[in-house]
Amino acid sequence: MTQTMHLAELNVGRLLAPTDDPRVAEFMENIDRVNGLGKRMPGFVWMMEGSGEPNTGNTDTAIDGDPQYVSNLTVWKDVASLEKFVWNTVHKQFYERRNEWFEVLGEQHFVMWWVPAGHKPSFDEALARLDHKREHGDSDHAFGWSYLTEATGWKQHRCAAE
Repeated sequence: MTQTMHLAELNVGRLLAPTDDPRVAEFMENIDRVNGLGKRMPGFVWMMEGSGEPNTGNTDTAIDGDPQYVSNLTVWKDVASLEKFVWNTVHKQFYERRNEWFEVLGEQHFVMWWVPAGHKPSFDEALARLDHKREHGDSDHAFGWSYLTEATGWKQHRCAAE
C-alpha cells in the first residue's frame, strides 16, 4: 500500500542576539551541517529553504518583521523518521543546548500535522497550524509529540511545555 500522508513540522525559535552576533555564532555556523544531515536522513521528504547563503538556515523568514526568528519547516515520511533525526543524531546535541542561543518563548513554538504526500506546506500555512494549536490545543489539525501514540523520544527530551 502506498503511503498517502506525510508528517509536516514547524519549529520556531527567537535567537538571543542578531544572527551575526558572536553569542549565536556556534549555532549559526552549524545550521547548514545539521540541516544537511536532516536532508540525508531516511524518511526525509522536504525542507523549506532559506536564502541559500551559507550558514543562514531559514533566518530570512522573519516573523512580524523580526530577523531574530529562526524557523524550521520540514516534511517527513513518518513519525519514526523525524524522531530518529531529532533524538538520535547531532541535532539532539544542539537541541539540548538551545538555551545558549534561543530565548525561552512563553508560548507554544512547535507544531506538527499530516499533509498529503507531495504537498510542500507554505510558511503561512505552517504558522496558521501553530496558531491553531496555541488556541485549541492538540487535535488532528495541529499537534505536538504527545498526540502521537507512536512517538516516544520526546518523553525524555521534551521542553517543559511540550
